[in-house]
Amino acid sequence: MSDWYKLSPELVLQDLEADESLGLSESEARRRMEQYGPNELTEQEGRNPWRILWEQLSGIMVLILFVAALISIFLGDVYDAIAIVAIIILNAALGFQQEYKAERSMAALKKLAVPIVKVKRDGIVRELPSAELVPGDVLLLETGNLVPADGRVLASINMRIEEAALTGESVAIDKESELVFESDRALGDRRNMVYMGTVVNYGRGEIVVTETGMQTELGHIAKMIQSVEVEATPLQQRLDRVGKVLAVVALAIVGVIFLLGLLRG
Repeated sequence: MSDWYKLSPELVLQDLEADESLGLSESEARRRMEQYGPNELTEQEGRNPWRILWEQLSGIMVLILFVAALISIFLGDVYDAIAIVAIIILNAALGFQQEYKAERSMAALKKLAVPIVKVKRDGIVRELPSAELVPGDVLLLETGNLVPADGRVLASINMRIEEAALTGESVAIDKESELVFESDRALGDRRNMVYMGTVVNYGRGEIVVTETGMQTELGHIAKMIQSVEVEATPLQQRLDRVGKVLAVVALAIVGVIFLLGLLRG
């Protein structure tokens, strides 16, 4: 369910079979951990650095430049060869840097994870690793805390959350537990909810966890990032076409020169 902001705190607790004063029992928390899995962002296997580098060096234009450098060396034009190789290295370095940064975007999201959280279990406030959180856990948040999971606000004492990581809005948002929305609201307008990766800018409060791990809003972003297929840009597509044309023309010229050489003995 994603419309928790449309329910009152009482109904949310009822749906999650949670108790605001006692929290979950350890046995129930273990059962839910088996059901939902750990509260972590999972990373799919991406391209390794060697593959990224190979892609930068295997383009048609780059291969043509390699051939040109070899011919320059064969003809004794060492300076031309050095210039061509320098261009190849610079192009590959810039392309590799951009592609590698894109591949590491998942690591940047993981930095928003919280190591330790305060959670109610069996009526006692305990400090636990955030990976052990499950839907229905009751958390205590205070100024400076990173929010470890998505949750419905149960109590707010002047609690303000900075949600720039999700919405881009730099102004901290006041959170109110009494609010119940009847219509659909954008993420930044759900002032009775908190989301993984955001920061408690001021005050303190209490929430009940509604979503964990890859089911959180941050998890959805992580899924989208990892599902994007790498496609050549329009410029890269044009360069590839130009490279193929140049390769065909060059081979044709070489063939003509070879035949003329044979005819002339």
